[in-house]
Amino acid sequence: MKVKFQILWALFAWFGLASWVLAQVPPDGLESLRQFLQLSNSGRAQFTQVVSSPARADQAPRRKTSTGTFEFQKPQQFRFAYQKPFLQTMVSDGQSLWLYDADLNQVTVRKQSSLLGQTPAALIASSGDLKALQAEFNLKAEPESEGLQWVKATPKQADGAVQFIRVGLKPASAANLNVPTLSALEIVDALGQTSRLNFTNYEVNVKLPAETFQFKTPAGAQVIRP
Repeated sequence: MKVKFQILWALFAWFGLASWVLAQVPPDGLESLRQFLQLSNSGRAQFTQVVSSPARADQAPRRKTSTGTFEFQKPQQFRFAYQKPFLQTMVSDGQSLWLYDADLNQVTVRKQSSLLGQTPAALIASSGDLKALQAEFNLKAEPESEGLQWVKATPKQADGAVQFIRVGLKPASAANLNVPTLSALEIVDALGQTSRLNFTNYEVNVKLPAETFQFKTPAGAQVIRP
């Protein structure tokens, strides 16, 4: 399985704080993430993903760049469509997660319920069950940078494939319909490899066709069910 799909087996999350406490302090990344989960029912954006190898003394970090589109709709439906440099697709219909590699003409199918805590897209499209998400991760608001509010999510299961995930959000404003905007995801895997996704042209609460989240296996494709 290619690097981009290995890195996407991860999930970030958020645990709630009492609203009266939040009212006493300026909004931070945790509050923006809470609002995002509560107020975003669907969305779409373009993305650029840069995968960087860990720095080593004997060689410079290697980088691979991909571009594509992202769409999601609650509950638990989403689509990543990689367009360059290779055609690859990740689709969830709410029950199963489909990974399609056009070059290999190969499809990998998994039950989505078995992947809770393993893909960030699942959180974006979740119904906002904060207690379930809190059970998977330790979360911490980080200082603002790049004009974004950040949350760091560290898996409670220490032997997983991901060290931590950082979520970057633009705070809610009239310009974005008073809903925080998902702007960036950074995923660091167990080997120190970093994947950063930057989202642009983000649209929130848009109407998406039902077929967006339906995957049809291409003719002749090999289907793998781990």
